[in-house]
Amino acid sequence: MTVELTRPVSRRTLGTETLLVLGLSLGQSAVYAMVSIIAKLTAEGPLSKQTAALNTSVSPRPWLDLTYQLLGIVFALLPVLLAVHLIARDPGDPARTLGLDTRQPGPDLARGAGLAALIGLPGLALFWVAAQLGVNATLVPAALPEIWWTVPVLILAAVQNAVLEEVIVVGYLVTRLRQLAWRTGAIIATSALLRGSYHLYQGFGAFVGNVVMGVVFSLFYLRTRRVMPLIVAHALLDIVAFVGYALLPKGWFSWL
Repeated sequence: MTVELTRPVSRRTLGTETLLVLGLSLGQSAVYAMVSIIAKLTAEGPLSKQTAALNTSVSPRPWLDLTYQLLGIVFALLPVLLAVHLIARDPGDPARTLGLDTRQPGPDLARGAGLAALIGLPGLALFWVAAQLGVNATLVPAALPEIWWTVPVLILAAVQNAVLEEVIVVGYLVTRLRQLAWRTGAIIATSALLRGSYHLYQGFGAFVGNVVMGVVFSLFYLRTRRVMPLIVAHALLDIVAFVGYALLPKGWFSWL
C-alpha cells in the first residue's frame, strides 16, 4: 500500500499557517503592544511622561541575567526557523526563495547600509517631532547594567530583532500573501501596519515611523526578493540605538 506523503496546499491551509506563524511571533507582540498603549493612555499622567524600556535586566545576579538574555535571544528566533521550514515545502531552496542566503555579500551590505541611512536619519527627526508633540512614551533603548557582556548582548539582541522582524514580517508574510493572490497594495499595507502595530507600546510616533519603514522595506523586497539587505539595515539601526544609548552620556538622549 502506497501512502501519499505530499498533496497540494490549499489557500485555506496557507492562510491558517500564516495566522499561526504570526500568532507565535510578531502578531502576538502586536496584541501585547496594543494592550500596552491602552494601558499607558488610561494611566495617570500623559503618555510622554511614561517609559518604554527595551533590553531590560531580568535578574540582579549578572551571570543569571546573562543566561536569561541569551535564552531570550535564542528562543525568539524559533519562529524564524519555523517560517523557513514551512517555506521549504515550496519548490526551490527556502533560503533563496526568501533572499536569506549569502550569495551577494557585497551588494547586500551596501544596500543594507543605504537603507539604514535612508530610514535612520528621517527616523530621528520623526522621533524628535513625536517627543515635542507628546505622542511617544519616553524611550529607553537599553536598560542593562554596565557590565562586560552588555555591549555583546545588545549587538546580539539587535541582530535577533532584525532577523525575526525581516524574515517574518517581510520575507515570509509577503511570500505567503502573494501565494494567496493578494493585491500588491494590500500586501504592502498589511506588512507595514503589522510592523507599526507591534511598536505601539512606544507611542504613536513609533507606530507611524515603523509603518513608513515597513512600506519602504516591503517595496524593496518585492523588487529584489532579498531579505538579507533588510536584515543588515535593521541590525545597523538597532545596534546604533542600543549600543549608543548604553555607552554615550544619557543627557544626549533626553529628547527621546
